[in-house]
Amino acid sequence: MDIAALIPSPDTIPVHWVWFKVLLIITFMAHILLMNIMLGSAIIAFFSGLNRFPERSTISLQKEISEKTTFVIAFTINFGVAPLLFLQVLYGNFFYTSSILMAVFWISVIFILIIAYYSAYIYKFKFEELAFARVYFIGLTVLLLTITAFFYTNNMTMMLFPASWTQYFDRPSGTVLNLSEPTLLPRFIHFVTASVAISGLFIAITWQKKKKSGSADADLNVKTGMKIFFYATLFQVLAGIWFFISLPKDIMLLFMGKDTTGTMVFLAGLIAAGLSLIFGYKNKVRPAAFSVLVTVFFMVIMRDMVRTAFLKPYFSIEKLKVIYQYSPMIVFFASLIIGIAAVIYMIKCVHSIKT
Repeated sequence: MDIAALIPSPDTIPVHWVWFKVLLIITFMAHILLMNIMLGSAIIAFFSGLNRFPERSTISLQKEISEKTTFVIAFTINFGVAPLLFLQVLYGNFFYTSSILMAVFWISVIFILIIAYYSAYIYKFKFEELAFARVYFIGLTVLLLTITAFFYTNNMTMMLFPASWTQYFDRPSGTVLNLSEPTLLPRFIHFVTASVAISGLFIAITWQKKKKSGSADADLNVKTGMKIFFYATLFQVLAGIWFFISLPKDIMLLFMGKDTTGTMVFLAGLIAAGLSLIFGYKNKVRPAAFSVLVTVFFMVIMRDMVRTAFLKPYFSIEKLKVIYQYSPMIVFFASLIIGIAAVIYMIKCVHSIKT
């Protein structure tokens, strides 16, 4: 079968593709940071809640997570809209196809997230009354968010492998998953461990701020957050190596000397990750946060380069047809500015109510 015949024709775009690529990278970076904090914080709260006789600092840590989780879920979902739209603009002929192939699972994400959201709210508002039973609610949130992440990973990998689309002829009911793909599991585990690492750092940053107000548990929770960050980052490096060697050899070599840009991006990411480990081990919160941002930036660039390399036999965004219409882009940026201003205002309102 001619695999290329399965790929729909791409749509035209209203401005040069570089605009959408830059916006995709920026918005995805914001989304992935929030997504990591969302899932990782819930995982940390769940495992720390398994102890029936926790220390006071552990309770305060769980309480802090419970108060922030619902907000982070909302921000994650909303900040996920923009990169998803830009992905559809540039790679819609691949993304829509993979979404249709796994339609049952893809549509179920809506209902899964609603239940996860409600469970997180119960965990938040019934924190004291539920006592040990609250672990079941945050556990349900963790389970459902992890399932969502697994479905997303399936979709993002299946769009890269048009050869896997032939499964449709055996299962045309929208229940295809990309389970035979070698990069699926390491990519997924790499994401989950990253979420725990970044959430540990987020906890340290949060409690370092509380330290200024004289919180009794601040020092201990800062150390706990940095400890989680260090060990999860260490494990993430191992998962990253697994993911890297699972890539096809020709794509892996792009980051090992075959392509200058790819190699430089890979080395920059490795250096930033190494610095993150050093700062995490030394409990240097701010330097660790900065190095993590740099690491995430280069990892997002690498992710984009991997996607481009996988799709190269079938597609190149440079060949997308452009019919220039600047008004939608102008409206988008105007809406973006207004939206950011509204979000900042709402955050200030919430912060003023809490203080």
